Amino acid sequence: MSRRIAEITAELMLRAYRHGLFPMAETRRGDRLFWLDPERRGILPLDRFHLSRRLRRTVLSDSFEVDADRDFAATIAGCATAVPGREDTWINPQIERLFSELHRLGHAHSVECRQNGTLVGGLYGVAIGGAFFGESMFSFVTDASKVALVHL
Repeated sequence: MSRRIAEITAELMLRAYRHGLFPMAETRRGDRLFWLDPERRGILPLDRFHLSRRLRRTVLSDSFEVDADRDFAATIAGCATAVPGREDTWINPQIERLFSELHRLGHAHSVECRQNGTLVGGLYGVAIGGAFFGESMFSFVTDASKVALVHL
């Protein structure tokens, strides 16, 4: 179920997240946001998080530099970048602005993977209490977003 949003602020977003709602745009160029209220949300229980042997080797190989909150704007921009198989995204300029405001307020965070100083993957989301609401991830190099998730 979705409803059109007239105006949204960072404080309203935090209240909405606490009730299981989150905003999305229909397209990258769309100028309207909608509240989404999914019946089910994916949850990764940390005590049962499975790390494959291959991914474990990649994480331990130090083939990526991993940072948190070093360049939030570039991370959300990476998530909004069109790639083959996903030519459009739900991350429009309003979404970027709102999540950047949440980041400035200390509620949104990014985990970034670099190779030779170049951002090649990462993820971002919202932290409230002991919960992290992952919003989007991207990878320009194999396994970069997965390595960010493991570090998260």
